[in-house]
Amino acid sequence: MDFDDNYFMKKALMEAKAAFEEGEVPVGAVIVANQKIIARAHNLVERLNDVTAHAEMQAITSASNYLGGKFLHNCTLYVTLEPCPMCAGALYWSQISRVVYAADDKKRGMNVMGSKLHPKTTIKGGVLAEEASDLLLRFFNARRNLN
Repeated sequence: MDFDDNYFMKKALMEAKAAFEEGEVPVGAVIVANQKIIARAHNLVERLNDVTAHAEMQAITSASNYLGGKFLHNCTLYVTLEPCPMCAGALYWSQISRVVYAADDKKRGMNVMGSKLHPKTTIKGGVLAEEASDLLLRFFNARRNLN
């Protein structure tokens, strides 16, 4: 059975919801190879007290360990928020084949910050963007109400 971008983005959204429940910025990611999820991750910045513990970074490490190598050729990253420049840089070096993201990050995303992916990497945005944006809005509205 062939799964589509919506199917895998829903799996990334499940990771984002886990982050939300843990008090992390709700960003989730999965990496897929041959129609199989080989890595699942969500933000762990607060838990690990590490500004680099973004969902994408965690997923890249997990997928590299699974594959036994540093390159993510023939893999697709599904992430609920447009990657930031740090994550875009890591994705560049991983040579991942494809990146699919949900919501745009109009303040700190790779597109607005001028970051580039590997020339062979294809990118697609807007997949289940409304669901991802709603989760982010709920998280930040709740945070503002606490302060």
